[in-house]
Amino acid sequence: MPFEPLASDFYSYASLLTEPERDALAALRDWLEREVRPIVNGYWERAEFPMQVVRPLAELGVLSYAWDETAPFENSPVFRGFVALELARVDASVGTFVGVQNGLAMGSIATAGSAEQRREWLPRMASGEVIGAFGLTEPLSGSDSARGLRTTARREGDTWILNGRKRWIGNATFSDVTIVWAKDEADGQVKGFIVPTSTRGYAATKIEGKISLRMVQNADITLTDVAVPESLRLQHADSFRATAAVLRQTRAEVAWSAVGTAIGAYEAAVRYATQREQFGKPIASHQLVQDLLVKCLGNITASLGMVARVSEMQGRGELRDEHSALAKAYATTAMRETVAWAREACGGNGIVLDYEVARFFADAEALYSYEGTREMNTLIVGRAITGRAAFV
Repeated sequence: MPFEPLASDFYSYASLLTEPERDALAALRDWLEREVRPIVNGYWERAEFPMQVVRPLAELGVLSYAWDETAPFENSPVFRGFVALELARVDASVGTFVGVQNGLAMGSIATAGSAEQRREWLPRMASGEVIGAFGLTEPLSGSDSARGLRTTARREGDTWILNGRKRWIGNATFSDVTIVWAKDEADGQVKGFIVPTSTRGYAATKIEGKISLRMVQNADITLTDVAVPESLRLQHADSFRATAAVLRQTRAEVAWSAVGTAIGAYEAAVRYATQREQFGKPIASHQLVQDLLVKCLGNITASLGMVARVSEMQGRGELRDEHSALAKAYATTAMRETVAWAREACGGNGIVLDYEVARFFADAEALYSYEGTREMNTLIVGRAITGRAAFV
C-alpha cells in the first residue's frame, strides 16, 4: 500500500526517507493497524505479551534492518528511527520488545561481538528464532552501572563463572539468551556474556504490579555459579566503554519511541475531540481544546526535528554520547508533558483504555525513566558543555 505521511509529521520529516524505506514503513503501519492495535488494550490490562507478533515483526524486517548480516535492503538510521516511532505510536510495549531484541541484545553482539559471534547469532535473532534480553541494571545499581555493578565474572580456564542479580530486564521471562554485563574479578573491568537462559543457575522471575508498559515482561534475574564458555564472552567488550557504545545508539532509538508515544496520545486526543460533543458541537471547535492539541503538536514537532538530526549524525558517524543524551532527555520530557495534555483533552474518558490515550499516558512513565533518567542524561550533556563532570 502507498505510504501516507502522518498528519502529526507537521514539517514532513518523512521526506528524508527513500522510496524503499517509505514502502517498508507503509507495510509495517498497515500490519500494526490491522493486527496489533485491536488487541493491545486487552494484553495491556492482563499484563501479558502477545507472542504472536514476534514472527510477523521478523518477516517485516523489523528485527533485521540495523545489521549488515541481516538487512533486507540498504537503509538509514532516520528510517530505523521512524520504525521505532511507528511501533510506539501504536503500542510502546511492542516497541520496547523490539528495542530490547534489536537494539540492546542484538546491538551488544553487533557492537562488541566477534565476527564469528555476529554471524552465528544475528541472523537467528533477526528471524525471531532466538529471543534476547539485556542484563545491565541491578537491584542496587542503575544510574551508576559504570562503577557500581555487583554481578561478578571469574575466569576458570576456558569457562567464566557468573554470580549476581539483575532487575528490570525486559523480555527476560521468555528470552532464549540474555546479554549479561558483569565485573571481572581479576581486573575490575566490565565484560559482556551471551548467556543461554537454560544454563544451570540462571533464574528469571516476572516483576508484578507495574502501572506502565504492562505488556513488557520485566524480570528479576539471579545468577548462581552460572558457567559460560569463553566462546560466549563478547570478544570486544573489555570495559564499560563497550556497554556505553550500545547505549549511545539505543538512547537515540528511545527518543524516537518517545516521539511515537506522544504521537499515539495526540492522535487519540484528536480523534476524541472531533467526535465528542459538548454545548451542541464537537469539543474540537472549542478554543481551549485546540490550545491543548496545538501544544501537543508543538512538542512533537520539536522532538521529531531533534531525533531526525541525531539519526542523520549517527549515519555520518558523528554521534556522541551527549547528542543521544540530549535527545533522550528532551524527547521524553516533552512526551510526558504531551501525553498529559492529550489525556486532559479527553476529560474523564482519558483514564479508561477504551479511548487509548490512558495507555499512552501510563506507558510514557517507563520511557521517561529507562535507558538513562533525565537527570543522568542531563549530566552527560552538562559535562560536554562545561568540561566538568558533576555525577557525584
